[in-house]
Amino acid sequence: MNQQNQDERTFIREAMDRLLAGQATASNGSLTAAALAAEAGVHRMALYKRHADLKNEFEERVRTESKQVPETEKRLRETVAKLKEAVANQKSEIEELRQLVTRLTLASAVLTQGQDKLAPPADNVIPFSRSTTK
Repeated sequence: MNQQNQDERTFIREAMDRLLAGQATASNGSLTAAALAAEAGVHRMALYKRHADLKNEFEERVRTESKQVPETEKRLRETVAKLKEAVANQKSEIEELRQLVTRLTLASAVLTQGQDKLAPPADNVIPFSRSTTK
């Protein structure tokens, strides 16, 4: 590991400690990876790519030391909740549509049977033969 990476890792660890202590100097103080990168003075993508282990360590420390859920996890949980709600709504709608199809099929059958009994066919009407195959 080169000296630049060692320096970045040192800056990131120091920034972790400052953020968790509530003593941010270069960021907004939020407990996010973006704030950690800003606080450490490293590019955010460097944190995500070269120092992913430190980003994960920071999120774990946020979870254990501050008793808070990291922002990324909060967003994911909100997305999951919205998706579960959408699935539940779709299942309900599908069930309603199935019931409607059943009712319409029954109504069609009743109307079709009723037409055969109500009016005799006209002289110029040739009825279709009913197919027995599907």
